[in-house]
Amino acid sequence: MKQMELLYEGKSKQIFKTDNPDNVVVRFKDDITAFYDIKRANILNKGRLTCDISSMVLGYLNDNGINTHFIERVDDDGQLCRVVEHVPVEVIVRNVVAGSMAKRLDMEEGIVPENTIFDLCLRRSDLGDPLINDHHAVALGLLSYEELSELYEMSAKINSLVTELYNKAGITVVDFKIEFGRATDGSLVLADELSPDTCRLWDKATGERMDKDRFRRDLGSVGETYEEVAKRLHNALK
Repeated sequence: MKQMELLYEGKSKQIFKTDNPDNVVVRFKDDITAFYDIKRANILNKGRLTCDISSMVLGYLNDNGINTHFIERVDDDGQLCRVVEHVPVEVIVRNVVAGSMAKRLDMEEGIVPENTIFDLCLRRSDLGDPLINDHHAVALGLLSYEELSELYEMSAKINSLVTELYNKAGITVVDFKIEFGRATDGSLVLADELSPDTCRLWDKATGERMDKDRFRRDLGSVGETYEEVAKRLHNALK
């Protein structure tokens, strides 16, 4: 595999073309942002840590029957991934009330609902990534009802597997956001990272936040906390 020119650069990742048209290299950056890029910083070794954590989780999902874009980790901050057609819809899976849901619905953080909550957002930063429903997604031509059913089923299975893994690490998966793509055969594929940048994680014993909220809320020790998450996951997967 030979890495070639840069295809895309986002807030936290870069995507590079390779000499195989079916594969890309995804590189994780040390940059961290919040509030639609209003707040920004550089955290030493964050790219390595988010790559490490996401590689472990995506590898675990691959091993347990989830179709993902992840192939393998290639170095400290890089992953080899399959090329997919991006679906501009984000799925937020909520096991515990927190963050924007708590604020939007005037609910106390930490409430555990009887049901798992699935939110859909349109990936349009110029519109603030608005919440949409199934009918909006179909009307916009983004997904069919059949694909939405599959998307929810996959998201529920991902949630079950990720929750089980993090339970072994002594961490509660409060919520997480993921995106999907279509493979060359048209099948839906998980095409996103799963790291403390995209998951809300709380320590089971102390309730301490172990995710990007440490940056959003000026709690400090972002790099050290990500390092602890990586260490616990390594131990949980032994």
